[in-house]
Amino acid sequence: MDPDLENVFSGSDAKEEPAAHTQRLSRQQILTMIAMSSINFSSMISYSVLAPFFPNEAKRKGVSQTVIGLIFGWYALCVLVGSLLLGKYIVQIGAKRMIITGMFVSAVCTILFGLLDRAEAGTQFIILCFVIRSVNAVGFAAAMTASFAILAKVFPNNIATVLGCMEIFTGLGLILGPPIGGWLYQASGYEVPFIVLGGLLFLMVPFNIWLLPGQDAVPTRDSFFRLCTIVKIPIICFVVLTLSSGLGFLDATLSIFAIDKFSLSPGSVGLLMIGLSLPYGAASPIFGLFSDKHPYARKWMMVIGGMSTAAGFCLLGPIPVIGVHSHLWLTILMLVVIGLSLCMTAIPTFAEMLVCAHENGFEEGLSTLGLVSGLFSAVWSCGMFVGPTLGSYITQKSNFEYASACQGGLAFLAAALQGMYSIYEVHKKRSTQAKGTVTEHPGPANDRTPLLPSPNSS
Repeated sequence: MDPDLENVFSGSDAKEEPAAHTQRLSRQQILTMIAMSSINFSSMISYSVLAPFFPNEAKRKGVSQTVIGLIFGWYALCVLVGSLLLGKYIVQIGAKRMIITGMFVSAVCTILFGLLDRAEAGTQFIILCFVIRSVNAVGFAAAMTASFAILAKVFPNNIATVLGCMEIFTGLGLILGPPIGGWLYQASGYEVPFIVLGGLLFLMVPFNIWLLPGQDAVPTRDSFFRLCTIVKIPIICFVVLTLSSGLGFLDATLSIFAIDKFSLSPGSVGLLMIGLSLPYGAASPIFGLFSDKHPYARKWMMVIGGMSTAAGFCLLGPIPVIGVHSHLWLTILMLVVIGLSLCMTAIPTFAEMLVCAHENGFEEGLSTLGLVSGLFSAVWSCGMFVGPTLGSYITQKSNFEYASACQGGLAFLAAALQGMYSIYEVHKKRSTQAKGTVTEHPGPANDRTPLLPSPNSS
């Protein structure tokens, strides 16, 4: 890349971080990648299986659109609380133990959720949904928080690249979950999708007991509060929140919109969601590699990705005020745009938070990684609560088109804040460099020594 262009992005004459050198992976790194890939895939496919058919199944049980959004959002709220607690005590509990226990709990709850069609319609069904989703969420929080920390510990110099590779399996789970769930539901009823995927999660428990290495660490005195007092961290957290709220919004509302608007079957809705998941998973390693090679560009990736996400959501419906009518091809195209732009925005966020923490005095170790991954998971989950809850409410009171536009507005606001802070950082860095140059090389106005000796001196 042209050095002048690089300076525009970074605000300095050098890169913020050295690019990671290519080297052969150790046995521990290979086993860790296999284990984390299996966890990402199995967790995401089990999470996304609900989207094509559960909203309509819940409506038949007498559940309103707003409560359906709350059921989706409550899961995320419990992940938020669980992530903060588990991230704080990851060293005391043990990262490997957290992952194994979390996977086991998620497996049990996934199967139990598949038995809810036997519950009575109305209050009993709703209460059981909330209880089972709450426990499942804590298990998910344990697995995800520990997996982020372990990856950052084992791959300290390539975290964005590795996370990008892991997102392939996240995307694959999100891709396969809806169509598999829709097809199994159509072929065998409500229970079978959950029993099949719960069994898959059970298989992951002994698999990861064998694969995962242990992680020893010393507790730290640092806290989430101190981490959040760094100005850059809350801004990145807001970016992360808008990303996950967009995904949660689509989980809770897109299937009903597509069925009503385009008369699609649950299986076809599952295929429609591939338009979001496939670009996300395919582009993740590319954006991850670019992020690690050009760390100075991470902030601008978040800005550009956020703006593109905002445009995609506004045209997904599309918003009525622009005078464009809804078409199936336009919906698919905007899902592709949203998938790519969410990926561009999401991949650099964790690495930026980690670098920011280290630059502000947080020690390098599993304890700090637990704090950062816990905060990241908590904010992501907060968005997964806000998106379905607020989106379902706006959809019920107005329509999907305006709800999608509101989601786009959130993404635009986050990108704008990130952009303004990035410009401030560049300006501050240049000012600091300029002052340093003046200090090292004082100007001639301060130099009072005569260039030639006075004629009277002898």
